[in-house]
Amino acid sequence: MRRVVYGCEDAHPVAAGGAVSLGSAGVDVAEVADPALQAAARALIERWTFALEHSRPFVTWKLATTLDGRSAARDGSSRWITGPLARADAHRLRSECDTVLVGTGTALADDPQLTVRDAAGHLAGRQPVRAVMGLRDVPASARLLDSDALTVRLRTRDPAAALEELWVAGSRHVLLEGGPTLAASFVAAGLVDEVIAYVAPALLGAGAPAIADVGVHSIADARLYEIVDASVVGTDVRLHLRPRVETLAAEDGAELQALSDV
Repeated sequence: MRRVVYGCEDAHPVAAGGAVSLGSAGVDVAEVADPALQAAARALIERWTFALEHSRPFVTWKLATTLDGRSAARDGSSRWITGPLARADAHRLRSECDTVLVGTGTALADDPQLTVRDAAGHLAGRQPVRAVMGLRDVPASARLLDSDALTVRLRTRDPAAALEELWVAGSRHVLLEGGPTLAASFVAAGLVDEVIAYVAPALLGAGAPAIADVGVHSIADARLYEIVDASVVGTDVRLHLRPRVETLAAEDGAELQALSDV
């Protein structure tokens, strides 16, 4: 008897039903019984599954920052805040996404290439789509418009509209690599699903912040994140974060209630 064991069900409306099809053809089909293996299988495709369930791409915000939250120095220089191992890890992160997204501000100020490259600078075989969001024009000489990867222009400042356009184009996982203004617009809209932060052990004291104003006026209303993972990458720290729903005010209130119940 032929037997197939699968880790989790397919969430895609077109591809779903494989177990039933195989079963009707005489194949013994079963979902893996071990809960840990089930969870591991779901984790492998959680970003893709999220996209299907929400009809929009999963958004990862990647940033490199100093200890005092600066993404560039006073003179605008930002190469390189982090070390070579952190930068190599960021290229690996790019390779896992469908689309790398920046705003026109970053495209004009930094002239990034946004391709996946190895330590020697060689292009990887597969490149994510490069997307530039904003109303300003990008010069034809921009490296984003070279032939190394496909680039799309999103003529909008609205994060939800940009994601809708990318969703229709087939993107399921977007890596947000823009500057502080673009990052703030996505965070304020509640459209950042995870954060990968590379924190360098350095202080600048002035310069561009990692993120602009997101409408928080009190420490009690700070946007909270849970740490999924923290690791040392070369000379830097890599933080993997997911948004939390509650605010510090709600968290403090819950703690006070718990103390009063003792």
